[in-house]
Amino acid sequence: MVTVLSKFPHLRQDFLASIVVFLVAVPLCVGVAVASGVPAELGLVTGIVGGILTGLMPGSSLQVSGPAAGLTVIVFEAVSEFGVGTLGVIVLVAGVLQLAMGFLKVGRWFRAISVSVVEGMLCGIGLVIIAGQVYAAAGLKAPETGVGKITGLPGAFADALGSTEALTSLAIGAGTIAVVVLWKKLPKAAQSVPGALAAVVLATVATLALSLPVATVEVEGLLGVIQPPGADAFGELATPAIWGTIVAFALIASAESLFSAAAVDRLHDGPRTQYDKEMVAQGAGNTVCGLLGALPMTAVIVRSSANVSAGAKTKASRVLHGVWLLLFAAAMPAALALIPLPALAGILVHAGWKLIPFRQIAALWRGYKGEALILVVTAVSIVAVNMFEGVLIGLALAVVKAAWDASHIKLEVVDKGTGPLQVHLTGNATFLRLPKILDSLENLPPDRRAELDLSGLHHLDHACRTALENWAQRHSAVGAQPVEATEPLKPAAEKATANV
Repeated sequence: MVTVLSKFPHLRQDFLASIVVFLVAVPLCVGVAVASGVPAELGLVTGIVGGILTGLMPGSSLQVSGPAAGLTVIVFEAVSEFGVGTLGVIVLVAGVLQLAMGFLKVGRWFRAISVSVVEGMLCGIGLVIIAGQVYAAAGLKAPETGVGKITGLPGAFADALGSTEALTSLAIGAGTIAVVVLWKKLPKAAQSVPGALAAVVLATVATLALSLPVATVEVEGLLGVIQPPGADAFGELATPAIWGTIVAFALIASAESLFSAAAVDRLHDGPRTQYDKEMVAQGAGNTVCGLLGALPMTAVIVRSSANVSAGAKTKASRVLHGVWLLLFAAAMPAALALIPLPALAGILVHAGWKLIPFRQIAALWRGYKGEALILVVTAVSIVAVNMFEGVLIGLALAVVKAAWDASHIKLEVVDKGTGPLQVHLTGNATFLRLPKILDSLENLPPDRRAELDLSGLHHLDHACRTALENWAQRHSAVGAQPVEATEPLKPAAEKATANV
């Protein structure tokens, strides 16, 4: 024992942390799978692969991977459109794309994605999850679209009020949420058991003890649900529509994982994440999940923060948590059949609520209204359209805003009464600010000589240069002397006055 501890000095801390992460992971793995429209065991398979395979690979030492609530919406849409059999191919190819991005060192560039877009993505996902899982908590069928889910909530509540079974199911879901929220107010000794697990166990016990008429998880067995994609599933790759889903899986899973890594790095003082290696690790995990026909994986901030809080020191904790998931799935699959579905819906409603960045929205609105607008537009687009197109709309808006912000220009006219008008341009002269520049220049007296001082420009694009030349020609045709300009981007010693 002494020898083992000397070789693995943090074994005790990692072992205890792995138990905590395992207890957090079980209800989330099952809940995400059920909400995604696939057998509950597939969520455990993804958790096992994320723990053991991805956990062993280099990248991030304390980050834990598995099925994530953030991908629930897009997975459900993919399963509805292409079927469970094709899900494995989608995840497999997405994993290969992640591997390619990792080997090409694209991972680090994900840190350049606007935080507002990512927060907006999570916000939109959270809203759709909450709306959809309210129907599941009441035992009702949810509408297909995000807008339909939200606008249909009043009618769903009205239907629930007229059904004893629906009210009972809804009460189980609401009780689960209440336990999760209030669990954090209990003494620390009680909080050693994760609130989500405690809530599911209490809901299960109440359902069994009172013989409540609520739906429970359907169990097929671990080996029964593992179905590698066949030739027909690979044939779907000839369908252009499937590639949009594949790209969405790869990009969204990568962004969520790497942003989670950045957040986890702020929680501990250990080794920092190597982003390209973490991308490879995520790609390897998703490739294997695809071969097994399982759910896609990402790094999950809930499990990762639980891992750090529990005192984990090395990657051993996340690997062990995968081992415990494997033992649970193999030895106690029947236990899943006892879990009431509204309890899992309650867990996901709480998870969706946590995805909505209320504080970040308020902070952005106070200091950066443009970023807050991007966040809100991204979230609304995801709800109104779909995940992939909503994120693309957010990214496009972020790029436009960045281009606009980079085009700051200041135009100042100095009139000393005698001599030429001095026009000073500073900043970045791009086509985006061309109307402003030309409006100011065309308001100058046409019969006064003018000097353009362009030495303060950091950038002058072709459109602006051409427009300035045309204005100078027109102004010179009216004035007595040609317009003079100081060329931009030259050292002081080389500055020369030249006719435009």
